[in-house]
Amino acid sequence: MRDQVDAQPLPVRDMAFFDGATTPPSAFTRIETILLASPLIYIDDVHVSLGTGVGRVDILTGASLTADNGQSLAILGPSGSGKSTLLMVMAGLERVTSGRIIIAGDEMTRLGEDALARFRARHIGIVFQSFHLIPNMTALENVAIPLELNGEPDAFARARGELARVGLADRAGHYPQQMSGGEQQRTAIARALVARPSIIIADEPTGNLDAKTGAEIADLLFRMQSDLGTTLVLVTHDERLAARCNRIVRVAEGRLIETAP
Repeated sequence: MRDQVDAQPLPVRDMAFFDGATTPPSAFTRIETILLASPLIYIDDVHVSLGTGVGRVDILTGASLTADNGQSLAILGPSGSGKSTLLMVMAGLERVTSGRIIIAGDEMTRLGEDALARFRARHIGIVFQSFHLIPNMTALENVAIPLELNGEPDAFARARGELARVGLADRAGHYPQQMSGGEQQRTAIARALVARPSIIIADEPTGNLDAKTGAEIADLLFRMQSDLGTTLVLVTHDERLAARCNRIVRVAEGRLIETAP
């Protein structure tokens, strides 16, 4: 087992990197230096606590991590360890108590709710265990939502193409209740990927599926991640599924421990 994965201070590039630039490295801000060092995900000493006083519960206690573009990263841990909380703060769906999260150059921990929503629309696709499709919308309409919210053109044509990529071209007009669990999760994956996000966050994506369907969904998720060069952050209890990732990080006592896959 490797030592705890604490994000190291990001180095300032030497002058050779700035050859021809008009601004020396010393004039760059901390955030600009992080951008130049370019980890896609930079999580620095994140703490998440609920409640106060004697009722305070510490969920994350100094979690730190970096991840590069195109990697697949599994997060393992027992129920209640904080792994889903880590995903939620990474997606900007929960707030940290302290620490920083910088993704694709944006310091998420300093963004307001509207800015966070815009950030997610640009950079993050989420696949939930329970699918979270909108029941009164067809598969096509569910997949088109991220594009419509972004005001992007040809939302329905692109959504139709994404459904075809996940093998559901003939189910575009069906509602979630008319589809199997596997078809609903394929629709959710299409929705997560249609806007071409930098990161796919998947929280137990096979947890509500039988073994055969779960294996098919896992194959699809990794294939899509590889085809698009997207970074995958996957929470799972399944050691075999985790072993398919480039990296495995375990949550223990609110901190992160990296182990070899």
